[in-house]
Amino acid sequence: MMFNKKNIWITLFFSIFSIALGFAQDKNRFQAIENEKIAYITKELDLTPKEAQQFFPLYNEYSQTLWDIRKEKLNGAPKNSFRSGSRDVLQYDAKEVQIKKEYRAKFAKVIGNARASQFFEVEQEFREHLYKSLQNRGR
Repeated sequence: MMFNKKNIWITLFFSIFSIALGFAQDKNRFQAIENEKIAYITKELDLTPKEAQQFFPLYNEYSQTLWDIRKEKLNGAPKNSFRSGSRDVLQYDAKEVQIKKEYRAKFAKVIGNARASQFFEVEQEFREHLYKSLQNRGR
């Protein structure tokens, strides 16, 4: 088969289109998981509509803050620098714990101390639920 400019452009277009479609599907999958997580947290913490309206903006802030720390932990370090000791992994873990303590106090103002503490357990349970469901889909 002979490639000419037209064939190359068509191939390039479909390649880019396929990549874009894959990103859109990933984004939709991510959004579906986020929606499922919100429903799970709402149910497990027995949030009222008013509590949920106040809780989830804080939760989104909390999630973004943790995400930023985790990205910094992984992307800020050159490859193998954790093994060589030039980066202190515990320093990042300590930041995560501090963030969780700060947000537990913020969550408690909205949903009370008991449910604010329970939140972290519920969040872990959701991760385990998600992991198991992804494993089952792969089979």
